[in-house]
Amino acid sequence: MKLYLVIPCYNEEEVLPETASRLKEKMTALTEAGRISPESRVVFVNDGSKDRTWELIQALHKEDKLFRGICLSRNRGHQNALLAGLMTVRAECDAAISLDADLQDDINAIDEMVDKYAEGYDVVYGVRSSRKKDTFFKRTTAQGFYKVMRAMGVETIYNHADYRLMSRRALAGLAEFKEVNLFLRGIVPLVGFRSTTVSYERGERFAGESKYPLKKMLAFAFEGITSLSVKPIRMIATLGFLIFCVSIGMLIYSILRRIGGHTVDGWASLAVSIWALGGIQLLAIGVIGEYIGKIYLETKARPTFLISEYLKDEDSYE
Repeated sequence: MKLYLVIPCYNEEEVLPETASRLKEKMTALTEAGRISPESRVVFVNDGSKDRTWELIQALHKEDKLFRGICLSRNRGHQNALLAGLMTVRAECDAAISLDADLQDDINAIDEMVDKYAEGYDVVYGVRSSRKKDTFFKRTTAQGFYKVMRAMGVETIYNHADYRLMSRRALAGLAEFKEVNLFLRGIVPLVGFRSTTVSYERGERFAGESKYPLKKMLAFAFEGITSLSVKPIRMIATLGFLIFCVSIGMLIYSILRRIGGHTVDGWASLAVSIWALGGIQLLAIGVIGEYIGKIYLETKARPTFLISEYLKDEDSYE
């Protein structure tokens, strides 16, 4: 099995030497045990870093052929950098594992991922066993994030970030998704194929600062919802319908007040028109939005299906 590790890097000069050391030790152990091919590689993807990250990657590559480097023309964000790495190596490896440069995700889980691949799984998700080390705020918001995503109809793996193994076949399937606004945690489950999970304990970042402060986390969550769900648009239509129903109630109430002589001239017609027009406008926006949502999803050109197996005289399609 030729295994590639794909690691997006953005301003990671403080952690990169230690990361490289630990990954080399892990890859060497797996190679010596005969579990992966000597041609397996560690690929660092420089996402437009402003520090010495790329210089360190160049030095690592020069010193040891185990390490490779991909440099993007400018900062494109974590998801784009990760996809760039996966798509670059997909034709060269049997499977690729994506993980973060800070190695908070336990690299010992790689062993079990390799075992699951050997058992025939195309996608193996790394799932956190607990969030005891998180603050109450982070734990609560993270759990809320997954619940909201599920409520919006987005298929995600609970407590899974971007630590996963994907086979060459799964990577080929991922390449068929022509998404511009990327949210890989939601796209990968859509690829299908046989999948499973492995659990691990997430550690502390040993150097540097987190690249995902609260502002970026919120933006990331919004990106995920708008990239994979049209439910917010449908909610607007539902809200418009509810407000329109309330306007009918206001009409009846206004008529009764008018009959009872408890209104000022023009009040009833003004109140009803405001409620009715507001509801109709929201309803109209929602209906138009529904069609825009359909066009939005169509322009993504997601494949109708992916071939899992093709029976013919030669080997099965991969």
